[in-house]
Amino acid sequence: MEFALTKEQEMVRKTAREFAEKEIAPIAADIDERAEFPAETVRKLGALGFMGMTVPKEWGGSGMDDISYAIAVEEVSRVCASHGVTMSVCNSLVCWPLMKFGTDAQKEKYLKPVASGKVLGCFGLTEPNAGTDAGSQATVARKEGDKYIINGSKVFITNASKSDVTILFAMTDKSKGTKGISTFVVDSNTPGYSIGSIEKKMGIRASIQTELVFQDMEVPAENLLGKEGQGFKIAMATLDGGRIGIAAQALGIAQAAYEESVKYAKQREQFGKPISSFQAIQWFISDMATEIDAARLLVYKAAFDKWKGRPYTTSAAMAKYFASDVAMKATRNAIQVHGGYGFTKDYAVERFYRDAKITEIYEGTTEVQKMVIAGDLLK
Repeated sequence: MEFALTKEQEMVRKTAREFAEKEIAPIAADIDERAEFPAETVRKLGALGFMGMTVPKEWGGSGMDDISYAIAVEEVSRVCASHGVTMSVCNSLVCWPLMKFGTDAQKEKYLKPVASGKVLGCFGLTEPNAGTDAGSQATVARKEGDKYIINGSKVFITNASKSDVTILFAMTDKSKGTKGISTFVVDSNTPGYSIGSIEKKMGIRASIQTELVFQDMEVPAENLLGKEGQGFKIAMATLDGGRIGIAAQALGIAQAAYEESVKYAKQREQFGKPISSFQAIQWFISDMATEIDAARLLVYKAAFDKWKGRPYTTSAAMAKYFASDVAMKATRNAIQVHGGYGFTKDYAVERFYRDAKITEIYEGTTEVQKMVIAGDLLK
């Protein structure tokens, strides 16, 4: 069994870390404070090939493996989780379903621009009354001749206000339940497509989540992704891979919290000596390091399973469940190590703590991950 990364994977880590520390770190606190989408650095991430990492080069991507992708998200999220989720959405939730289910014409028109980093994409599944219960879609697509008329709305859609391409889910036959859901690739400038309210959030404030509203929006039948009625299957399969991206994001946040805690513990003095000499602080650091290493193994294992074409639904769920839990523990402990200073915006651990929470919620809550895991173990 080999635990070492390949030279290519190490190079991805080096490139991602250098870019994140040079380009993203100087602006991370500011864009969080102002809730400003970092368009320029996101564009540069695309130019580096980080928006379609596992997409073959012939379709505009970088042709890399899934472990390299997880490493890149981890390294970017270590500096700024908002950049990390923007990257994860394009890779996992937009490029992957287009690559897996798209026609050559759809790949040419929509996949290439997203994978090459020229445009952003978003994933329109969640609705006001269809979150964990994704099968209860209220957005409706009615077929009329060679087009579909779509009405409805979506909420909490990452990248939506900045995207040119939307992977959209709508009910084409309510009588069939989840088997009546279909998927569409939609140009964001389509008449009837509009941006609703922008969410004001606790964390990942530089990543924009918005409401999408569709009013008599006409989408050509050729924009159906996969087959009619295949939408729920596409959504669930896509989220399996998306969970690896979010697990990697959580891992990056936890790593950052750990590193800041080690640095602070060595510098901060109380009772005439560094607080790193106190057992309570040492235990915080030990717990962080051990749990982060365990989380990293789970994340890379899930990415490896996906890369090798093995079943990865359960390993992805385990990775997301555990890594998000570790991120919450690590950031909470990091604030404890920093004491009162950790509760202020003068120290990055305050931002890390706010960012960590969402990793337990989006792309399937912790409770959903446990349901997925148990469903596999007890079948």
